[in-house]
Amino acid sequence: MPSVISIQNLDHYFGSGQLRKQVLFNINLEINAGEIIIMTGPSGSGKTTLLTLVGGLRASQSGSLQVLGKELCGANSKQLTEIRRSNGYIFQAHNLHGSLTAIQNVRMGLEVHPKVSPSEMLARAQAMLEAVGLGHRLHYYPDNLSGGQKQRIAIARALVSQPKIVLADEPTAALDKQSGRDVVELMQKLAKEQGCTILLVTHDNRILDIADRIIYMEDGHLVSDAYGGQSQRATAAA
Repeated sequence: MPSVISIQNLDHYFGSGQLRKQVLFNINLEINAGEIIIMTGPSGSGKTTLLTLVGGLRASQSGSLQVLGKELCGANSKQLTEIRRSNGYIFQAHNLHGSLTAIQNVRMGLEVHPKVSPSEMLARAQAMLEAVGLGHRLHYYPDNLSGGQKQRIAIARALVSQPKIVLADEPTAALDKQSGRDVVELMQKLAKEQGCTILLVTHDNRILDIADRIIYMEDGHLVSDAYGGQSQRATAAA
């Protein structure tokens, strides 16, 4: 299977001068199309930093980071914007706009795609909300929805543009056990249907079994990369 994310000898630093601190060390990683990868490890281990670099949310500094065949190390802001259009993002805070209804929030996921007409945006947003089980909540505002429903809307917004890559940062952290489980199983189902790749950061060891591979980070290093639930260290530390 072709690699959609290819990382070689990636280092990253925060700050400058005497305050410069290395936070990622010689990361090497290949992620194939359609894989569900969970990245786990202690707080401060570099998981979210790596996720944001892959997503083009911050610029890569040294080494090589290729996403969908495009080199992000040394990329300019225009190139980073282009790669962001190929991704869907899901965060712990669902980041819904409180002044917009569910369908309007999901529609926003298509507004960076100028070739999609307004009528098609609405039709696709409605279809996506129906796919996540919220077809009866199209015109509800976030304040009138549960935490699990809000995160379902965030998933719909991330997937409505049919991205090749979905990046998720602690998507279940604010949810109870059942809601969290429902959310990740929904992500898994829809991503498989669309053929997209998921890279998910979590401390939630209740969801590790959905992964094709589990990556364990520690102190800025990629310590282990195991298939399925077989990384005992990752499971114990999550």
